[in-house]
Order: sequence, then C-alpha cells, then structure tokens
Amino acid sequence: QVQLGESGGGLVQAGGSLTLSCTVSGSIFRINRMGWYRQAPGKQRELVAVIRSGSGGSTDYADSVKGRFSISSDNVKNTVSLQMNSLKPEDTAIYYCTVLARKNTNSVPRPYWGQGTQVTVSS
Repeated sequence: QVQLGESGGGLVQAGGSLTLSCTVSGSIFRINRMGWYRQAPGKQRELVAVIRSGSGGSTDYADSVKGRFSISSDNVKNTVSLQMNSLKPEDTAIYYCTVLARKNTNSVPRPYWGQGTQVTVSS
C-alpha cells in the first residue's frame, strides 16, 4: 500500500519557477533515497535529481539541470521536493517522484513510482 502523492506541476513561461512536492505514505520499512525522474513524449525517462537518506542527505543532479534545480527532503515526514528555477522549454516533461526503499529488514531495496505530474514550459 505504498503511495507517492505528487503536486506542483503546471504551465510556466521560460525563466519561471515551479516547486514539485511528493509525499510518501504506506508500509515502508526504510527509504534509502528519494528523487525525481522526467520523461518527455517519445523519449526515455531520465534522472533529474536524487537525494540520499544517509551521508547527510547528499545529492546528485543531471548535468542539464545542475545549478537550476534543487532537491530537498524531510526524512521525518517522508517528503521530497524539487525546486525548479530558470525553467527552459526543454524541461517540459512529466515528472515522476520515486523512492528506493526496503519493505522489511531483509528485503532488497526496490523503486516505487508516483503517477507523475506535468510540467510545461512555454517559450
């Protein structure tokens, strides 16, 4: 019964900003990392940003968004957000929240996906 609820997508002009939020609920023993992927029509999903639960919440970003996007998380509330600034038309995609989590102490971490939220950047 793991659920990932996403919000914050919408239409914005180039140069604008949006903040995506994701809340994880359900039976998860341990979340190892949280992140965001995106997929444009006819293209593969690509990793946008990831934040790790350990290592002091270290982060990684796709080169295409580095310096413009910022990922953050609240490990108590099990939420993850993506602040997107200086948006470009090429950022247009469906953005998916994802978590890598263990169901129990002996299970292998596996990914869980949100339904996706549309981000459209007009020129």
